[in-house]
Amino acid sequence: MRKLMVAGIVVVAAVTGCGGHDDGPAVPRTATGSLEQLARTAGCRPDIQTDADELRQATCGTGGSHYVLATFATDRGQAEWLDAADDYGGTYLVGRKWVAVGADPVVTELRGRLGGTVERSSSHHSGSSGGGGHEEGAH
Repeated sequence: MRKLMVAGIVVVAAVTGCGGHDDGPAVPRTATGSLEQLARTAGCRPDIQTDADELRQATCGTGGSHYVLATFATDRGQAEWLDAADDYGGTYLVGRKWVAVGADPVVTELRGRLGGTVERSSSHHSGSSGGGGHEEGAH
């Protein structure tokens, strides 16, 4: 699992970026389901990068709208992945046993489709003096 987490974090670090923050569209109830179901809800045709029992990960979109979508078999696996990813910075859209990672505008748009909670890594540079944080999604 550790090798899968590190590989996922490297991909996450490659696709995250900094940008302005916008509250964006209304937030729906947090989506649930398989990687394919979440991708369909997000409007993505997933390119599966990791397909293991404990972690499934795919890339979606192109150019500035590129993001990573990951699903986890357990809450613990998701928590461990997020803890490890925190060192790399970034903005994460977090749902129950899934995470979407991308630039701020992409995460904001995805939140309008998938719901969830936006979390910013404590290592993420946002132009403000604050550390990490989150915004609760509507449930």
